[in-house]
Amino acid sequence: MEGTTHALTDDHRDLYDAADTERWAAEPDKRPGRTAFQRDRARVLHSAALRRLAGKTQVVTPGSRSYDWDASPRTRLTHSLECAQVGRELGAALGCDPDLVEAACLSHDMGHPPFGHNGEEALNEFAKDCGGFEGNAQSLRLLTRLEPKRFVPDPASGELVSVGLNLTRACLDAATKYPWARGDHPTDPGSVKFGAYEDDLPVFAWLRRGAPADRKCFEAQVMDWADDVAYSVHDFEDGLHAGHLDPNMLYAEPERTAIWQVAIGRYVPADTAPEELRAALDRLMEQEWWPHGYDGSAVAQSRLKDATSQLIGRFCLAAEGATREAYGSGRLTRYGAELVIPHEARNECAVLKAVADLYVMQRDEQERIRADQRIVLAELAEALSARAPEGLDPQFRAIFDAAQDDKARKRAVIDQIACLTDASARSLHARLTRRGRRAER
Repeated sequence: MEGTTHALTDDHRDLYDAADTERWAAEPDKRPGRTAFQRDRARVLHSAALRRLAGKTQVVTPGSRSYDWDASPRTRLTHSLECAQVGRELGAALGCDPDLVEAACLSHDMGHPPFGHNGEEALNEFAKDCGGFEGNAQSLRLLTRLEPKRFVPDPASGELVSVGLNLTRACLDAATKYPWARGDHPTDPGSVKFGAYEDDLPVFAWLRRGAPADRKCFEAQVMDWADDVAYSVHDFEDGLHAGHLDPNMLYAEPERTAIWQVAIGRYVPADTAPEELRAALDRLMEQEWWPHGYDGSAVAQSRLKDATSQLIGRFCLAAEGATREAYGSGRLTRYGAELVIPHEARNECAVLKAVADLYVMQRDEQERIRADQRIVLAELAEALSARAPEGLDPQFRAIFDAAQDDKARKRAVIDQIACLTDASARSLHARLTRRGRRAER
């Protein structure tokens, strides 16, 4: 089912070649004038998978008491939109095709299940005997198989099979944060992070054709840093806005020690010295725009939003400047460069992550909510598996019926659960389990 190529504009002819714009299944352009990457961006933007992110947890659950202050907390969708804005501008400044980077940023979280990383852990436990579950590998599965956009005849059977959004090779590669299969991490075979399930290895091998082993393309590195910048800054902003974080607490040594303990090993290497993180936080707090107080007034909201912009600009300009210093002023794409992120910028970003983790994600209320979420997904997975194919939506029932073995049938159940929003997961759980029905009453 390989492949078709698309004309490039003169501006990009020397940057992205025919292999970069090839699609898994050949298809003609609908109308002239659009680049292949503009088509990719449009397909991701109009996908149901992207829309569903509006109902999926980013950090804390919409509707929980942590967000009584605001009826519109950040979700996976708003995070993806913010990541796309950051990535598009940073990528364009470095010479990448901006539509390509934006498409990758928009799609990077598509595979995340209900309840965010908490749901990811619950599904990974359920899937331990059929290849595990990983949100990034699920994103690839959605983009290349599950999202119903393009169907083509199977060469062997003649039956129609889905090729997902049928994105270009460069776009799929740019959306691949972990370019290895399960167990193939270049330095840590036991890592829970990977980019492709076993039965998706054919398309994974196709999109990685010609790529250096285990190396992320330049656009994927831009996407990855944009993701880090967006969620570290915005989670910190939300913590202040919600009243969970008093900036003055960050001066106290006991509070600082707790922050370093959260950061080291999770957001920075385990051998990082606390003094490095202390210096990073001090650099940020010495800035004129740093939010030293927040009372919820319009002026305070404006100052906080300015601090958010300053932080994003600081992190992006640091990466842009260091990368330009290393590679010069030319246009940087694919495997022609590595994104250089200064050590100091990484530490500053990590400190913000740790602050939000400590004061927002580790709140007692949130741990109670997460425990309940894990139970909901575990019970839902068991109930669907016991009833399948009954209870599966038509799309996933067809996948279940066509499966060749129990592992593939279990994967079909997991695919359906991963596509659910937080609310639809709870609703389906309530319909299928006695516990859920009691809770509804």
